[in-house]
Amino acid sequence: MRPWTIKGTRPLSGWRSAISLRVPWWRLDWPILLVGLGLVALGLVFVEQMSQADDLFGHTHRVPVKQLAKALVAAPFLVLGLLVRPRWLRRNAYALYVGALFLVCLVPILGEERNGAKLWIPLPLGLDLQPSELVKIGVIVALARALYRTRLERARDWRVPALLALVPIALVMVQPDLGTALTLVPITLGMFWLAGARTRVLAALVLGAALVGYSAWRLDWIQGYQKKRIDTWVSSFDPDSLIRNKNGGAFHLHKAQLSIGNGDIFGQGLGRGVANEAGHLPERSSDSIFAVIAEESGFLGASALVVTYLVFAGLFLVAAGRTRERFSRLVIAGTGLYFAAHFAINTGVNLGLIPMTGLTLPLVSTGGSSMLVSLALLGLALGLSARAEVALDSDSFRE
Repeated sequence: MRPWTIKGTRPLSGWRSAISLRVPWWRLDWPILLVGLGLVALGLVFVEQMSQADDLFGHTHRVPVKQLAKALVAAPFLVLGLLVRPRWLRRNAYALYVGALFLVCLVPILGEERNGAKLWIPLPLGLDLQPSELVKIGVIVALARALYRTRLERARDWRVPALLALVPIALVMVQPDLGTALTLVPITLGMFWLAGARTRVLAALVLGAALVGYSAWRLDWIQGYQKKRIDTWVSSFDPDSLIRNKNGGAFHLHKAQLSIGNGDIFGQGLGRGVANEAGHLPERSSDSIFAVIAEESGFLGASALVVTYLVFAGLFLVAAGRTRERFSRLVIAGTGLYFAAHFAINTGVNLGLIPMTGLTLPLVSTGGSSMLVSLALLGLALGLSARAEVALDSDSFRE
């Protein structure tokens, strides 16, 4: 016999336990949704101009022309995220995490190598899956679940959360996918801080990680191409060195900074930048799309994008602050950290502030897996914020 609830209805089972078709639209954070969709539209416009430039100038290295199709394929995951029940997500957070790691472990077996890295699993209909992107969802929900009942006040409280973060970081770095590994670090540290970790403990962790990274570079503990990228980045702070290596190791960095500088104040106009006309900027539709936007819309356009993206990420933190249930709050905040970390690293690489690494600008760059994960996280955050389950934990009574 099935148990009955207090209201006299049967407990939810099957798909109804996972999703609810009743979305409280009046409580939805519409500014977040509208800004997110606006960023998608911005990416579609610039990628379409790149495709037209390829046709016009006969470029050999062409940008993907299926960005709209990828956005349409990813759109249902935005809706699915909106429909997920918070309790189901909390109960199955570790299962989602393990599933993402399992897919990462399949990459060496089923993956396809591109640009010296085996990161993608080919799928039917010409689609590709990058499991390292899915890991970001797994890490956010798993950390939220692990931090749901702890505030990292004792040393033993750190064991599970630290393990949940270190395992995927190590697996992704082995592929190698340094860009994804780098994004997981600020997401993890940010969620630790929001969960109650002391600032001095996090500062010690950051300092320790910096010392390990510096030692790895100086003592050649990293792979040759990674050390070369760091060496090139360090030397690029000298303009003369950057120009001398513009046809060598600093080729990508030089072209990105040249495109940004060429934008001047008002830009060269949509589709009229040298990066599009000459087609010499590597990965201009994904890793380097910020440089293209800066060249064609100028300093004013690039600044507007920076402000818009920072506001977009900040709105998630505002929504998290309004959410009293701790798990949902951490997932929403983790989503904001996801977008902020990607934006900081992507723009930092293009501006030469951090070493060159491949990383997309979520919702704007090409990349089916990136678009899928970004829209799924956007939907999850909006759904959790709108549902706002009642909570009786101590956080609910803090001012």
